[in-house]
Amino acid sequence: MADGSVLFVDIEGQTLSRLAPDGTVGVVADLPGGPNGVAIGPDGAAYVCNNGGIYTFEKKPLGAGTITVPGPLPNPGHTTGSIQRVDLASGRVTTLYTSFAGAPLLTPDDIVFDGTTGPSAGFWFTDSGIEHPDRLERGALYYATIDGASITRAAEIPTANGVGLSPDGKTLYVSDTVFGRLWALDLVRPGVIRTDPLHQMFLMPGNAPLTLPGFAAAPGLTACQWVDSLKVEAGGRVCIGTLLNGGITVFDPVDGSTEHFPTGDLFTTNLCFGGSDMQDVWITASSTGRLLRGRWPRPGLKPAFSA
Repeated sequence: MADGSVLFVDIEGQTLSRLAPDGTVGVVADLPGGPNGVAIGPDGAAYVCNNGGIYTFEKKPLGAGTITVPGPLPNPGHTTGSIQRVDLASGRVTTLYTSFAGAPLLTPDDIVFDGTTGPSAGFWFTDSGIEHPDRLERGALYYATIDGASITRAAEIPTANGVGLSPDGKTLYVSDTVFGRLWALDLVRPGVIRTDPLHQMFLMPGNAPLTLPGFAAAPGLTACQWVDSLKVEAGGRVCIGTLLNGGITVFDPVDGSTEHFPTGDLFTTNLCFGGSDMQDVWITASSTGRLLRGRWPRPGLKPAFSA
């Protein structure tokens, strides 16, 4: 935020909260269900992906302490996800979308604004789908406007999670959680993905420049790499919260290289950049319920809007 505070969602606590520069934390709004991702829109409001309460939570022993991890899915009380607008001054919550083409949104997860303005300003958001014990309800990528009047299903992605734009706005990145994959989708204009006959033939939303090694890489949890939410650096590298091996994986789309910054938290889910040089970084360490702060080696990309 412009004043140096940080907004964050608490899925289990069902709140949007603010960490002030002096270290105090206050609740901005109560969001029943499961607030999962947040971004600032052109009107200065916070727009939240609410997964509808898909998760249950369990405490598990780890070392001398415990961590919080997702329990059996789906939560029996889950019905539908939504996109919500939160007025940061009053805390007033407005629900913009709960369905597409008559079908309920499943588990909206992450969100990014593309810089368009006005009543029909748009944003991309992901829906992660639902993993049942015996089947997968596939997730998707959507484009919607802040006036609540238009929502488009842009692509089907099985476990779509993180979403972010390249610095030039021509490429949209989407992480696909359980496959450890990063998709790169070419954009024709705001809200429109370039279609390719070969991609369509193989049910691919775009190019897949990165697939991390998974369960077969080596024994132990730290060898497993699922991908969560993401942010983009000013220079174009993609920084992805990485589950189970616990850290941020950075992908360079120019040469295909990766680097890994460990956090020590198995569920390192997201990050954001700030500060005068955009090299301050905040990282959500979800299994231990912490917000980590540090310095990043390169500037992050400024979000389209702040408040």
